[in-house]
Amino acid sequence: MNHLIAAVQFITALPIKKNVPFAPNRMIPFFPVVGLILGGGLILFDMAAGMILPRSAVSLLDVILLLFLTGAFHIDGLGDTADGLYGCRSREAALAIMKDSRVGAMGLVAVWCGLSVKWAGIAGLSDHRLLLLLIIPAYARGAMLFGFRFLPYGRPDGTGRVFFDAPLRWIDFRWLLAPVFLSLFAGWRGAVINIVFLALTWALLVFYRRRMGCITGDMLGAMCEITESALFLAASATLWGGAQ
Repeated sequence: MNHLIAAVQFITALPIKKNVPFAPNRMIPFFPVVGLILGGGLILFDMAAGMILPRSAVSLLDVILLLFLTGAFHIDGLGDTADGLYGCRSREAALAIMKDSRVGAMGLVAVWCGLSVKWAGIAGLSDHRLLLLLIIPAYARGAMLFGFRFLPYGRPDGTGRVFFDAPLRWIDFRWLLAPVFLSLFAGWRGAVINIVFLALTWALLVFYRRRMGCITGDMLGAMCEITESALFLAASATLWGGAQ
């Protein structure tokens, strides 16, 4: 439980004050479980708000709630990654831009697009809505495990270096099986989610490797946000029996 608590403290803004050991290689595998916790909170809020507000408004508030629960941790990474990787800059220049705390025009555009796609996807959910709200945040945080596993860290002297000292083993992906199992109850939409998840994760890893040859904390955050938005949108597609 200490490693789960550490994971919650690290990638969310939930007010857990317990002092626990900091062991990155033991904490990272619990990221999908943290996603399920966030999804559980999202379900409760969605049900309560849905009693008094239309679905479009509730969906917008769902997006805002995710930002609040995570302290905009990953959305900040999306903005920094867009600023750094846009254009034909060298790897060194891109890393320097991502380290800059200021957000540029491309970062703002990427954040706006990401949040808009997420809202559109959540607003389009009908069948299995609560189940999808539960598991998609878990998939998104599970995507980061592949970044840790398959790409080297891009800053030899960076603060995130410690998270890459011990490579993840395949057993460390075990908690990702939880949302995969739960997705079986979503019928065809569950199958679509798994296919899109694997394809998108692979595509992001290939892009990162070809563009940078490495990964950073900002790029991991971008993986999470892109995956979450894309999965919500894919789950809501009318082609798979979603809302009409």
